[in-house]
Amino acid sequence: MQKKSRRAVALTAAVLVGLLGACAPTGSSSAPGGNSTATQSATPPPFVVTTNVPDGAADIAVDTLVKVSAADGGGALTQVTLTGAGTDKNGKAVTTSIDGALGSDGAWTATERLDPATTYTISATGTARSGRESSTTSTFTTTALTLSRQIFVSIVNQTGSTYGVAMPVIVQFDLPVTDRKAFEQRLSVTTTPAQKGSWGWVSDREVEWRPETYFQSGTKVSVKADLNGVNAGDGKYGQNSASADFSIGQSRVTKVDLASKQLTQFVNGQQVMSIPVSGGKPGDETRSGTSVIMEKLPQTRMASETVGIANNSPDGYDLQVKYAMRITTSGEFLHAAPWNAAYLGNTNASHGCVGMATDKAQALFGTVQVGDPVVVSGTKRPLDDGNGWTAWNDSWAQWQAKSALA
Repeated sequence: MQKKSRRAVALTAAVLVGLLGACAPTGSSSAPGGNSTATQSATPPPFVVTTNVPDGAADIAVDTLVKVSAADGGGALTQVTLTGAGTDKNGKAVTTSIDGALGSDGAWTATERLDPATTYTISATGTARSGRESSTTSTFTTTALTLSRQIFVSIVNQTGSTYGVAMPVIVQFDLPVTDRKAFEQRLSVTTTPAQKGSWGWVSDREVEWRPETYFQSGTKVSVKADLNGVNAGDGKYGQNSASADFSIGQSRVTKVDLASKQLTQFVNGQQVMSIPVSGGKPGDETRSGTSVIMEKLPQTRMASETVGIANNSPDGYDLQVKYAMRITTSGEFLHAAPWNAAYLGNTNASHGCVGMATDKAQALFGTVQVGDPVVVSGTKRPLDDGNGWTAWNDSWAQWQAKSALA
């Protein structure tokens, strides 16, 4: 998903404080001498709607969930609306509304938290015991937050996409999250068919979810990050919510053995190809471990200067590389390497990537998908945690321990 631009959105809210009166029964009494007095009418206690946010309040915290209740036990709420008005970061006026639901106690509770520097209006309608309907409104304003106190959330997984069986759910934040527990409690993943899984924090700006074992092929995944207004600690708050729905494709597992210099691909458990390869030379060994294909590039420039080696040095290079499949953020790929043709299948001679003949790379490129696992073995250099999507490099117990709720 594309990262949302920072903004200060205004939400609208309306709180009702309704007064309803019912006519009391009349009665008469006889004065001495048989004279009747005038009938008297009595009014029962008024029907009042209350809210947890006082009318006219200012600097209300954005993590507040507005709640509206009927104070008179004999009355009932019939409708509540919560709307807000404010300006975005460019000074443009914006409005919004927040949904809510009536609980078993008859109270209405908002389903979302609030935005900063926003004036909200609560409008409520209720019916008293007498059957008369009454409505009222109230307003309040939320506290202002600088951009440095607003955390925006994005989900890497794209709605409508199909990924490999090792694709983690990836939620990212543009600022560090201090209260990881509060944020993780507002994250949810639903899989169909159901599969056991856990969140794990990769850093204070990224949390991932993976099942205990690879996803089942054909799984439907729905992720929700309900983080708008959630307190992130250190004076920061979530500034938006996000969601995504995607699918899992066929099982495609690629194994790279750099001791034998062979790449083998399995589709749905059946071997479909074996390719001679060349991995990283001594000093630039390819990392051993379970990686995930992060992106596919039909052609890309690879220059040694990007990893601190001058292009004009004896060890330098500046190449247009075909059929590149990224497996680490540090720059390891599976790709075509026709310049290393003499080494394929017998010598590890690259700067860390796994190279192969162009036609073989093209065939592999045509079958793999983002999210496929790539299991590299045969080197003494381990895959470092967080260098790519490395959730599968942990045992299940290790991964669960990375949850803030563990």
